Amino acid sequence: MKKFLHHFRFSLLFGTAILSCCGCQISPIIASSSRLLQEYQADNSTVDGPNPDNPDSDLPKEPDDSFKFTTDLIIQAVNPGYTIDEAQNVGELIELQKIVDTPDFSLAGYGLRYTNSSGKTTLLLDFAEGSLMTGETLLMRYARSPASDRADATYMTTLAMANGRIELTYHNETIDQVCWGSGEGCLSSFKSAKPTTLVRNSDTGNFEHIIDYEPDFDPSQPSLILPPTPDSPDGSNDNSTETTSRCYDLEFSEILAYYANDKSEQFIELYNPSGQTVVMDRCALRYKNKTYYLSGEITADGYYAYYPSAQTTSFSLTKNPNSSNTIELIDTNGATVDTLVYNHGQKKSTSYARFYTTGSEEIWDLTYAPTPGSANAYQEFRTCPAGKTINPDTGNCVNITSSSGTTVCPEGKYLNPLTGRCKKIAESSGAKECKAGYERNPETNRCRKITSNNDGATYALVPNTSSSKSVFIAAGIVALIISAGTVYIILQFRREIARTARKTIQRLNHVRKYLIARRISLHRKKQP
Repeated sequence: MKKFLHHFRFSLLFGTAILSCCGCQISPIIASSSRLLQEYQADNSTVDGPNPDNPDSDLPKEPDDSFKFTTDLIIQAVNPGYTIDEAQNVGELIELQKIVDTPDFSLAGYGLRYTNSSGKTTLLLDFAEGSLMTGETLLMRYARSPASDRADATYMTTLAMANGRIELTYHNETIDQVCWGSGEGCLSSFKSAKPTTLVRNSDTGNFEHIIDYEPDFDPSQPSLILPPTPDSPDGSNDNSTETTSRCYDLEFSEILAYYANDKSEQFIELYNPSGQTVVMDRCALRYKNKTYYLSGEITADGYYAYYPSAQTTSFSLTKNPNSSNTIELIDTNGATVDTLVYNHGQKKSTSYARFYTTGSEEIWDLTYAPTPGSANAYQEFRTCPAGKTINPDTGNCVNITSSSGTTVCPEGKYLNPLTGRCKKIAESSGAKECKAGYERNPETNRCRKITSNNDGATYALVPNTSSSKSVFIAAGIVALIISAGTVYIILQFRREIARTARKTIQRLNHVRKYLIARRISLHRKKQP
C-alpha cells in the first residue's frame, strides 16, 4: 500500500509537469487530486498507516467495533430482585449509563416507566428540572430492597420476575427499553433458582443474563444531584431538611368505600416508603375525571389517611361498584404516579388493603380490620359481640356453645359436643323389660318390634310371570355384545368372506348351467 501511494504521488507530479508545459489550467485538477489523495489516506489510515495512539508502533490502529448508540443516556442493567435466605428483593436495581463525556449531564425531561404483565404502566422516576448526573452510571434501587441505602435514587414499585418492561423516556417519548418474559422480542424471564441480572453488552448493544453482576456505586461520590427544594431560603440544595415536594415516592396502601353507618368512614390511605418526608402540596387524586388536591406531609415510612367527606371539595366513593373504580395519584408535574383499582365485591365495614406474601408478591385483599394512617392488618372475619363466635363456614356470628372443658354434667349425663348441653346416658344394663312382642336392640339399647320368620307356605304361592327390568336390560346387553362381535368378525374377515361368497356363487352358477344343459339334452332325446 505504501508503494502504491508513492507511485500515485510520482504520477501526479509527472502529470502536473506535462500539463504545465502545455499551458493548461491545472489548479483545479491539482486541488481535486490532492483532496482525493487525502481522503484515501484518511480512510486507510486505521488499516495500513501507523497507530496514532502510539507513533513508535508500526502496527495499524484497531478498528472501533463497539455498538453506536443513538441516545446520550441508556439502560445499562436491570434486576427484579430475589428472595435469598428469607431476605426479599435482594439485588433489585435499575442502572443507567451516559454515553457522552459531559461531566454534569442534565437529567431534566428524562423518566423511567415500568409495565407489568397485566399492562399496567407505572412511572418509576421522573427527573425534575435541575437534576444532574455526575458519574458514568446512575444506580437506582427498590425502596424496600435491603440495599436501598446503596443507591443514588429509589423507586417504589417492585419489578416482576416473569414479565416486565422498562422504558427510558425523554419528554414522554421512549428512547431506550428492555423487556423480559413472553412479549414479542423480549428476553427470557428471570429464574428464582438462578439469580441473574440483565446487563447490556457494549459491543452489540444487546442485553444478556449475567450471574453475580456488581453495579458501580461509590457512596462518597454520588452520581445524582437533585435540584434545591423550594423551602431553602437561599435556593441552595440543603439536604439536611430531608424533605421533597414531589409525590413520585408515594403509593396507595388502603381504601375503605363500603361504610357501615355514614360516608365519613370512607378513606384513602397513602404510604411513603422513601427515607425522607414528602410534602404533598400540589399533588392530587383523580377520581371519576375530577381532580382533588392534597396538602400536608408524610414522614419517612409513614402513612396518611385522606377522608373525602372532610375536604373542602368533598366527594364520596362508590361503596360497591358494579365493575371497578379507579383512583389515580397525580404528581406535581401532572404525571400519574400510582393507580388504585377496587372492584365489585366490597363488603360492609371492610377495607381493601395491600399485603405482601412470603415471596414478596404484592396482593390486595379485603380485611375486617381497617387501619387508616397506620400499617395494614389482615382479619379474615368480622369481630363478633360478646357471647358469640364466628362460624368459619358461613362467616356469620353464632352463639358460643359450652365445651367439655368448662361445663361439668351431673352424674348420669354427658355433654353433647354438637349442642353443648348435658344429655342423659342410656342404660346398657339393668334396663326395664320390653313389653310383649318387643325386644331390645343391642345397637341403640331401645325396644323394637319382633318380626317373625315365614316357617311355611300358609298361603298358595303365585308364580310371578312378569319379566323384571333387570332381565330386560341384561338381555339387551347380551344382544348388543353379540351384534358387536358379529360386526367385528365381518370386518376382520371381510376379504375371506367375500372370496368364499364369490366361489360359492361361481359353483352355483356352474351347477345351474349344468342342470340347464342336462334338461335340454333330455328334451332332445325325447323328440322323435
